[in-house]
Amino acid sequence: MRVTFLQSLRHRALWPQVAVLAVVLVAAMAGAAGMGYIEVGYHEIVRIVLSAVTGGEAFAGQPIETATRAVVLEVRLPRIITAVAVGGSLAVAGAVFQGILLNPLADPYTLGVSSGAAFGACAALLLNVSMLGVFSVPLFAFAGAVITLLVVMYLASSAGGFSSNNLILSGIIVAAILSAGISFFKYAADERVSVLIFWLMGSLSARTWTDAMFASSVLLGGSAVCFFFARDLNLMSLGTRTATSLGVDVRRLSPLLLVCASLMAAICVSITGIIGFVGLLIPHLVRSISGPDNSRLIPLSMLTGGILLLAADTLTRAVLPEELPIGVLTALIGGPFFCYIFRKRQMQAMVHDA
Repeated sequence: MRVTFLQSLRHRALWPQVAVLAVVLVAAMAGAAGMGYIEVGYHEIVRIVLSAVTGGEAFAGQPIETATRAVVLEVRLPRIITAVAVGGSLAVAGAVFQGILLNPLADPYTLGVSSGAAFGACAALLLNVSMLGVFSVPLFAFAGAVITLLVVMYLASSAGGFSSNNLILSGIIVAAILSAGISFFKYAADERVSVLIFWLMGSLSARTWTDAMFASSVLLGGSAVCFFFARDLNLMSLGTRTATSLGVDVRRLSPLLLVCASLMAAICVSITGIIGFVGLLIPHLVRSISGPDNSRLIPLSMLTGGILLLAADTLTRAVLPEELPIGVLTALIGGPFFCYIFRKRQMQAMVHDA
């Protein structure tokens, strides 16, 4: 039997693929750091980063211009790291949702989790909540995401059965209600409405090192938890009875992973606003190459999500004549892809029934 190219990729060891994607990611970050109104070469980027890490000019050679150093270290790198962390987090969250629900249409956006996080974050911004400092908005976003997830799960299981299709339909219904609530916030915001609108469209502009470190911590922590339970997630794909008979505590593991994925999505929304369809596109793309094994899917989705969101942000920031909100771009790409997957599932169901 002849082995196809995709099958050969699926049987290769994981870590060489991770290493290749990591190299691509570092190169993409260096390239993005040099693109913009002030162009900076690769060599100059390396010198600036090394001089910042060592705290001196030991690796800098010729003196580095203050403006160039400031642009790279204080403007571009925080935004680049935030883009990578947010892209990776959304991709891992989407992979977990799809793995638990066994539905390629599931992701934080389609299940309403992102809308719930946006509702909570908008409430915190409108009420000017600052009791927890910089963690106030993320906490409200997380609370909104978890409450939304619980409501969606309740609606999906109230009709005499729990299925992924019911869950997605429930997510669409709840997201529509939350959208009305967000519209009310826009109305109540009065002169601050432009801030909410721009934030809801999703943007990575004006990110700080605090945002970058916060998003990176969530990415590493959440991905580690999801990767630790990857084999259990594989067993859950065989069905609840089979997974339970093989020693997986489905009743505890499913909520744990759903809350973990919701936390990752909520933090992303609180930092950048709504960036939809990343959690839908990336896992589906990676799964077509690496296969359904979550121990491979999760780390590869994390790196791929970071690369593609960074590429999209660099396109809007440094290539287009005017900066386009990143959420608008991902929606323009992800919407048709969602329709394609939905139509493909319908055709498969028709063939199966026939």
